[in-house]
Amino acid sequence: MHKVAIVGDRDSIFIFKALGLEIFPCNDGEEARKTIDKLAVSNYSIIFVTENIANKIMDTIDRYQKKYTPAVVLIPSSQGSLGIGIKKINDNVEKAVGVNIL
Repeated sequence: MHKVAIVGDRDSIFIFKALGLEIFPCNDGEEARKTIDKLAVSNYSIIFVTENIANKIMDTIDRYQKKYTPAVVLIPSSQGSLGIGIKKINDNVEKAVGVNIL
């Protein structure tokens, strides 16, 4: 069975625990990188990552963007959006459709 995880700063991801998702609080990029790599080989099919953490580990995010699973989806943190997540979605739509329809 595939699972869903949330990686990010504790304040931003704690609410997702109430929805039944597994949360993995990380304070820095290196800790987040190790956590995402571990989750990727542990049957997690979707990994949500807050933008403030993703901004520190874009090489790791880009590596998983090229793979079928896990799907790494960027979400805003409690401090607001950096615009990285929506840019990644636009890029993926453009790659799939051939033109940016969003």
